[in-house]
Amino acid sequence: MAAPDAFLLASVFGILGNIVAFMVYLAPLPTFYRIFKKKSTEGFQSIPYSVALFSAMLMLYYAFLKTNAFMLITINSVGCIIETSFLVMYIIYAPAKPRIYTAKLLVLFNVGVYGVIILSTYLIPNHFLRIKVVGWISVVFSVCVFAAPLSIMRLVIRTRSVEFMSFPLSFCLTLCAVMWFFYGLLVKDLFIAAPNILGFAFGLAQMIMYLMFKNSKKSILPEFSLNQIPNVVAVNDIVASDSQLKTKDTKKSSEAEENQSTESMTNDSRAGDAAAAEPNESIV
Repeated sequence: MAAPDAFLLASVFGILGNIVAFMVYLAPLPTFYRIFKKKSTEGFQSIPYSVALFSAMLMLYYAFLKTNAFMLITINSVGCIIETSFLVMYIIYAPAKPRIYTAKLLVLFNVGVYGVIILSTYLIPNHFLRIKVVGWISVVFSVCVFAAPLSIMRLVIRTRSVEFMSFPLSFCLTLCAVMWFFYGLLVKDLFIAAPNILGFAFGLAQMIMYLMFKNSKKSILPEFSLNQIPNVVAVNDIVASDSQLKTKDTKKSSEAEENQSTESMTNDSRAGDAAAAEPNESIV
């Protein structure tokens, strides 16, 4: 393929990747509208947004180290703004304990670790080696972001319900991975193409799982909407507590049945004793 054709195709995939990635970044918007409306974060967690912000910050740093990486700069700049807005809103409406935890997480992770990465990589004298090191670090955190839906897939398998899996979001994630894979392939950037192979695999697995369980009978689940992916841990806790309560109820019912059977046996034995005693009294 000629160089101009490859550049043109890379630009097309980069633009499409920006559009789809922007839609993915906006996916939690209904969740935060709910937080804003209720003035409470309820059971929602901030960790996924902190990780997504960190990944976008790393890719932005990687894009600035490279040349001709305008497509990466645009979408990751937008991603940093959106994720920061989400986190600010979370901190405003979160209770004291989650608010302090989120603030510590941002200071230690998004400021401390990110600062250490920048300072340590700037000590590398070779510019190309610096790009390679930052690229590999970006790959690791991109894989962590792509692997986040595994908790939802586990929940779907446990509950046999796709209530907490959004097919449009899974489709957008898969499509986004395809766009950025071909962009990385055309610009010959392994650090962009490689993690999106895994992203495509996870997205495809989610869509297949959705089609498998979409007609299954829904389990009794907590009242969260489909796009609230970050709440899977809270959902798991609630499902676990429900199962524990059911177990306790089962134990109580079994104990009650045992007590009833014991009482009935005792009554039967007493009745037998009384019946045995009656002939003796008549003889006397």
